Amino acid sequence: MALSSGGVGRFADLLQGHEDAIVASWTDEVATQMRGRLSRAELQRQTQELQKGFQAALAGGAQELEDDAAAELRAQLSELSGSRARQGFTATETAVSVFALKDAALRVIGAGEGTDAATLRDFVAFSAFVDRAGLFTFDTYTRAREELIADQAEQLLELSTPVVKLWEGVVAVPLVGTLDSARAQVVMERLLQTLVDTGSPYAIIDITGVPAVDTQVAQHILKTVVAARLMGADCIISGIRPQIAQTIVALGIEFGDIATKASLADALRHVLRKSGDKVAQKSVRREE
Repeated sequence: MALSSGGVGRFADLLQGHEDAIVASWTDEVATQMRGRLSRAELQRQTQELQKGFQAALAGGAQELEDDAAAELRAQLSELSGSRARQGFTATETAVSVFALKDAALRVIGAGEGTDAATLRDFVAFSAFVDRAGLFTFDTYTRAREELIADQAEQLLELSTPVVKLWEGVVAVPLVGTLDSARAQVVMERLLQTLVDTGSPYAIIDITGVPAVDTQVAQHILKTVVAARLMGADCIISGIRPQIAQTIVALGIEFGDIATKASLADALRHVLRKSGDKVAQKSVRREE
């Protein structure tokens, strides 16, 4: 049910003429739902801005939330949703902040505007308008939350695939956890970029933290090694524990001429011997 042109004007006047009373009642309703998670001053600021947004939309002749006159209101609702999503509020808590306007307006109508049939019809239409605004807020919150989760997942993915410089000309990728297609792509990209940036001729892929190696994981590792070789870097796979070695043999996985070592330390010693770095080799012997 859409607001009539006359109803739009009457509710615009209602929101403007009883601004303080509506904001106070609206703030009380939202504060009850929030249970102290936001200060009253912050809640009052938000409800006052939304009240002005609703009033401006109705004063502009908006009968539906999709009307051009409600563009500023939609922007305010989107901003509220995004802010609440980042602050960790639920979608329900966010939507209630909008729905509570109906109770606040009803109190004002009951106090001074009368309850004739025309007013009741207008209020029903106004309630539907607020409901659509609340649902818009809910949908916008959901999208904002999904984007936030996706960004966090991407950040965690990047943090879980570091490429570290072990020695001059030697970089390592310590893998921890399951290696799926998405993560394998990130590993490959970060490794290749680091090889370009450092000019390192050797790369160690350490799978000590990988709980199990199956055919898919092995394929991801092999693709990374091939990509690194195309960049002119020699790869060594370290962290081949006895259980993983047995699994690789049982699956018939072939690493070909790729060097494999039991530990990261063994892989580094292998690289230093291969590179002929006498200073580094002496350093390694002293540490042993």
